[in-house]
Amino acid sequence: MRIAVVGGGVVGVTTAWELNRRGHDVMVLERHDRAGNETSKGNAAQRSYGVVYPWADPAMVFKALPWLVKQDGPLKMRVPPSLETLRFMLSTLRYAWSPGLFGLNRRAMLRLGIHSRERFLALEDELDLPFDGQHRGLLHLASTPAALDGYQEVHRLLAELGIPSRVLTPDQVREAEPGMVGDGPLYGALSYDTDGTGDCHLFSRELAQACERAGVDFRYNVEVESLEADPDRVRALAIRGVDGQLERICGDVFVVSAGCWSGQLVKPLGLDLPIYPVKGYSLTATLTDSARAPTSTIHDDNYKVVSTRLGDRLRATGFVELTDFNRDIPDARLATIRKSVESRFPGCADLDTAETWTGFRPMTPDGPAIIGKGPRENLFLNTGHGTFGWTLSAGSASVIADVIEGSTPAVCLDAFRPGRFSE
Repeated sequence: MRIAVVGGGVVGVTTAWELNRRGHDVMVLERHDRAGNETSKGNAAQRSYGVVYPWADPAMVFKALPWLVKQDGPLKMRVPPSLETLRFMLSTLRYAWSPGLFGLNRRAMLRLGIHSRERFLALEDELDLPFDGQHRGLLHLASTPAALDGYQEVHRLLAELGIPSRVLTPDQVREAEPGMVGDGPLYGALSYDTDGTGDCHLFSRELAQACERAGVDFRYNVEVESLEADPDRVRALAIRGVDGQLERICGDVFVVSAGCWSGQLVKPLGLDLPIYPVKGYSLTATLTDSARAPTSTIHDDNYKVVSTRLGDRLRATGFVELTDFNRDIPDARLATIRKSVESRFPGCADLDTAETWTGFRPMTPDGPAIIGKGPRENLFLNTGHGTFGWTLSAGSASVIADVIEGSTPAVCLDAFRPGRFSE
């Protein structure tokens, strides 16, 4: 089949690779000049298969207001909020308070995470891609006794699903991470033993090149303006290049993996995708003392900042900010991220000269991504992964390819169905 994939982020590129390896003729359409240059560019660098959870978490609802007013709080919102922000938050509350939904969605996301890890390992075995990728686990620190108690419940859930994890004492944490000599509070940690790391931007670019060598056609610097469809099928994509000229791209199948911009493409076809651009920030710094740096990924629950080792670099990421598409990078956000790193790994990296980034995670109000068949028989969606696009990309590519080919996916996709927001 001739398949056009809209979006060249990590989800779109892994989808293209999976479809190509199954024998399909694939084209990728990307508005940037290279792959992985939007949300995939500066994310937390963690492939956190065991950490995935829904955005609409009822336990977080009562923490949200204090976080909004606390200077270093992880949640921020523009005041006054836009109508889009208010709609998104109200919808989030509705899903958070739906009895049993959080637990069902969490299990669904964890099962997709398990499958994604399997697919990543298979891909890395097939291709030797340089992207600073490792599978050395993730430590979720406990800064209070209550946090450590809460990890016991998570540990039991992971055991139920067959995901290896351990609850560690402070001494065991320091043994696993000898560079953690800072004065941040520490009562232990939950170790996700099989989680991974990797530079998502490098991976996307390297995999895109592998795709091109295998015959995938990448069209960069093009804007997909609309889907041309009749009541049954999508006939073509209308795209505009840098020269301003419109062009029609025909095909047998169309896959939308355009992140925060997916909704505007499918809305004219009658499908509402309430994807919101949840903003985050990161610093990427050169290590100055590798012995003082993390060996893998550390989630500092005190500041809600994630620090990840990427070869000779450190990536530190934080904040959930609801400001629509505002790309400003306030100094206060970066200062909080630096505080977190210095409180755990002082002197490990040159944070003052770090590369800064902000990007928009395509978040659904309930949390699971949008994966499945769209409102036309040859239109499919693989988008809306929120903060877990890097983690779930390989698994999502596998299951959407199964759906396109009419076979049973390796993971039940009920929680990810595209039409759920209008039910």
